Order: sequence, then C-alpha cells, then structure tokens
Amino acid sequence: MSLAQYPGIWGEDPVKLTVALKMARQDLTRMQMELNTMKANFGDVVPRRDFEMQEKTNKDLQEQLDSLKDDYEEVRKEHEMLLQLHMSTLRERDQFYAELQEIQRTSTPRPDWSKCEDVVAGGQDRWHVLAEGKNSDQLVDVLLEEIGEGLLREKDFFPGLGYGESIPAFLQFDGIVENKKPTKKDVVNILKDAWKERIAEEQKEKFSDFFFNFLERRFGPSDAMAWAYTIFEYIKLFHSNEVMSQFYAVLMGKRKESVYIKQKETIAQLLKEMTHADSQNEGLLTMEQLSTVLRSTFPFKKDEKIQELMEAGGWHPSSSNADLVNYRLLFMEDEEGQSVPFLQKLWEQYLNEKDEYLYELKQELGLELHDKVTLPKLHEALMTIDPSLDKQTLNGYLSQAFQFPVTELPEEGEEKEEGTVIQLQTALEQLQMSDVRRMGPREQEPAT
Repeated sequence: MSLAQYPGIWGEDPVKLTVALKMARQDLTRMQMELNTMKANFGDVVPRRDFEMQEKTNKDLQEQLDSLKDDYEEVRKEHEMLLQLHMSTLRERDQFYAELQEIQRTSTPRPDWSKCEDVVAGGQDRWHVLAEGKNSDQLVDVLLEEIGEGLLREKDFFPGLGYGESIPAFLQFDGIVENKKPTKKDVVNILKDAWKERIAEEQKEKFSDFFFNFLERRFGPSDAMAWAYTIFEYIKLFHSNEVMSQFYAVLMGKRKESVYIKQKETIAQLLKEMTHADSQNEGLLTMEQLSTVLRSTFPFKKDEKIQELMEAGGWHPSSSNADLVNYRLLFMEDEEGQSVPFLQKLWEQYLNEKDEYLYELKQELGLELHDKVTLPKLHEALMTIDPSLDKQTLNGYLSQAFQFPVTELPEEGEEKEEGTVIQLQTALEQLQMSDVRRMGPREQEPAT
C-alpha cells in the first residue's frame, strides 16, 4: 500500500490491475480449455498440404496397381493360350510320329531318278535338262511323255474314232489315218501359227471348227484329218509343254481361248513397259527399274508376289538395286515353246490369283457348292469383293457363269433376274475356265 502512494512510479490503479489480472487469469483458463479441446479433437489430423501429397501418391500407386492387374490378366490369358497350344502341339507331334511310323512301315523308298539317264534319248545331259527343278510327280509326267513319244513314233496309223456325239468334229472319221510323225518343234510351230491366225480372225467360229479349217488350209483337205489326229495325240500326251497343254485345254473346252489371248497381251504389255524404261535401248534394266516396272504393271500384286517375279528374273539376296538384268531374255522361249522361269512364274501366279479370287467369291456368297445361286446375288458378291469392276467386265463374268450371251442377260431390276439361277459349283467351274482377274482392291471395312 505504501507503494500505491506513488502513482508516478507504477502509473496504474491497483484495483484496475487486480481486475485486469483476474480477467487475464480467466482468459488463460478459457484458452487452456480450448487448447485442450483442440488437442483432443485434432491431435491426429495432418496438414492439408501433406494430405494432398499423400492423396496424389496414393492415386499414382492405384493407377500402377490397375495397370499391373491388367498386365497380369493379359499375361495369364497368354499363358493359358500357350498351354493349350503346347497341348495341341504335343497331340500333333504324337500324330505325326504315328504317321511317320506308319509311313516308314508301309512306304516304298524314293525312286532313283538317275536310272532314267540311260533309257531317255539324249542320255545324261538331256535328262538333267528335263528333270531340272521338277518334283517327283512332274518327273513321272516327263518320263511318261518320253515313253509316249517313243510309242507314237512307232505307230504308222491311228484308228478313226467314228462319228459318235462325244467325238469332237475334227476327229470324226471312220477307218485309219496316217501318223505324220512330226517333231515336237514342228507341232509347236503349227500351234503357234494357228494362234496367230485365230487372233487375226474377224468372224470368230467355234475353236474346234477353226482348228480343222486351219489344217485344211495349211495341208490340204486330203491331209487335214491325218494332221488333226497326229497333233491331237501329241498335245494330249505332252502335259509339260506349255504351248501344247494350253492349246489342248482350249481345244477340248476346258479353258476359254480368252485366257491365252489375255496372257499374251499381258506379256506384250510388260515387255513394252520394260522397253520404255530402257532409255538407252541396250536391253538392260537395273533391279530397281525392274521392280518399278513390275509394280506399275501389276499394281494389285502383293510384295511377296513381286519378290517371286524378281527372283525368277535373276534377283538374289546379294543383288543390289544397281545390278543389271537383260530383260529381253526374260521373254525367250526354246524351240519347243518352253518359256523361261520368269514367264512360267507369271503364269503360275495368274492361276493362283484366279483360285484365290474365286475362293473369296464363294466365301462372300456363303453357299455350299451344291446350292443354287441367283444372278443378283452373284452380281452383289462380285461387286463386294471387287468394287472396281466396270459394267462390261462384270457382265462378262456373269455371262460366263450363267452361260448366257451378254446381250441376253436380264437387266438389273427385271423380274427375270431373280429367276436366273445356277448351281454354284457350275458357275465357279465356268469362271475357272474363263479369264477372271481382280480389277481393283477390295474396300476395307471401316474401323469400329
């Protein structure tokens, strides 16, 4: 109280300070209670920044986990597929092993074709030429042709086949006819001349009639029948000779002559393109130029088909684009009409591509061979697999399939169109005989 007598020293009223102290203590007590409450309520709470970081980390880990789960599921499915493939391979192995055991038990050894050297005219050298690049089945044909040629030369006459309905008009004869005994070269030259005259004809008569009329003009009416029998026997025998086998197929109605004519036109066009690319007129092209010409002439051939033609033309893995090839040699034939491997491969590809085209047509129709197909359905299927078909070509295919002249084909939308039906097998056989080829790529289905 003595100090309170000197307000200048403390400068405050003691009562006021007492009250202030009391209020401060109350505030301290309240804050302490609030602090305890906050500690009790939020003691295990983390800062928002830490929470967001942890949340982001957790999200990244969850995404990684989902990705790993998907990868695991994919690997699991692949593992199951591999297990099934493994079991299938084991079954195939056991099956092939059983077949091998059966073949080893029952089969005969491969023939020693070198034995033929001593019996074929021309000996070892000629047999090597005949046998080069041929499999066993083809070698059997060659051997049969050699035997058959010997037998043909021994015959002086052929017996006439008579006048039956099944006998072709150019062979209808009673009695015996002379065997003219030509060489293979002579027969090939006669057939080539016949083709030249046939192509130059304006009024096309039936091919078999043309053939006999051609022989009459060439050898006279008295010898025409003898030459008809002689040539027929030769072309029937020599399956491995391209000129003879193709002429026989056309003569007997197994192939349309348009196939031969179109193939010759294709070869002529290809030679023309190569000559055009040969700016120096030296008869030489680089491998790159050869590839370019092939791709431009055959735009719908796959890369592997172009590669096959390149290999047949002399390309090999060690070749460079600058290597030269004498392209004129690719179109040569020997004296018996056998073409070089390049043209043989071109013909082989044409036949394979036609088979693929007709198989695709059958799959598009979704019918069995014994089922009937209508003209509109075949029309639609052809346009689906080959949208680039022009109307003239399309009508030509339909005409061949249904064996109608193009002028008699029902117009689209006519009642008669739906009533025009044919067995699918017959239609495909007719198209197989004809010149059928792809006019453009098939449109790809849009991605979903």
